[in-house]
Amino acid sequence: MELRIVRRLIPEWGTTYGPPGEGPFPAVMILHGSEGAWSGWSHRNAAILAAHGFLAFPLGYSSGGNAWNAGHIVDYPLDRSVEALAALRAFPYAGPRIGLYGVSRGAEHALLLASLMAREGMEELPDAIAAHSPPDVVCGAFDSRSHRDPGDPGWQAWDANNRAWTWKGSQKELLPTTPIEVERYPGPLFLSHGMKDRMWSVEMTRRLEQRLKMHGHQPEVHYYEGEDHIPGSAGENLHHEYLIGFFEKHLC
Repeated sequence: MELRIVRRLIPEWGTTYGPPGEGPFPAVMILHGSEGAWSGWSHRNAAILAAHGFLAFPLGYSSGGNAWNAGHIVDYPLDRSVEALAALRAFPYAGPRIGLYGVSRGAEHALLLASLMAREGMEELPDAIAAHSPPDVVCGAFDSRSHRDPGDPGWQAWDANNRAWTWKGSQKELLPTTPIEVERYPGPLFLSHGMKDRMWSVEMTRRLEQRLKMHGHQPEVHYYEGEDHIPGSAGENLHHEYLIGFFEKHLC
C-alpha cells in the first residue's frame, strides 16, 4: 500500500505534509491561531491540503505551551516568518509558487506579514494568501496562561500594553488597533468569515474587503451564513471547496 499523504521534514523548521512522489508540488505555509502550535489544528489543515495535491507546511510560531495548554503569541518576530517562507521555497519538494493560509490570529499574521513585506519591497512575496476569520487591525498579545472565558472568576481584560508582534526588532508600528495595510499586497487574496462569529465580528472582513476594493483590488470573499468563528461540518466543507479552488487557481 502506498501512503496518500507523506511527511517530509524541512531541517530546522518542521514537518510538511504532501502527496507521495518526487514533486515538486504547489506549496502552502499554514499559520495557526491562538490555539497554538501544539493543538494540532494547523497539522490537520495541512493534511487536508496535502490530500488535494499540495505540500503544506504548518509553521509553529507560538512560544511555550505543551500538549495540554496553548502557547503564547507575545513579541513574535515576523522576520522569522519571512525566513520560513524562504526555507519552504528552497525545499526540493516545493514548487515555484508558494501560498500562505492563516486562520484567526494566523489570518492576522498572514495579512500583516504580507503587508510589511510589500511595504519593504521584499522579493519572494507569497504568491497567494488566504485568511479565514481575520481582524482588520493589529491585535494585542495572547497569553494562554491568563486566558479565561467571560464569566470565569479568573477572567482578565485584554492588556493592550502587551504586544503580539515585532518587525525588525521593533514593536513601534505594530501597536494594537493599528490598521493592517492589506492593500499593499499586490497578489491574489482570499477572505472568508462566518456571519455569526462571536469572537471577531464579520465586520472586520467587510472592512478589509472595502479597503481592498477602494485601492483597486478584487479579493475573493466568502461569507458563511450561520457559521461561527470556526465553521461547523457543512460550513467547513464549503470553505475547503472554495479554499482549495483558490489555491489551485493561483498556485498550480
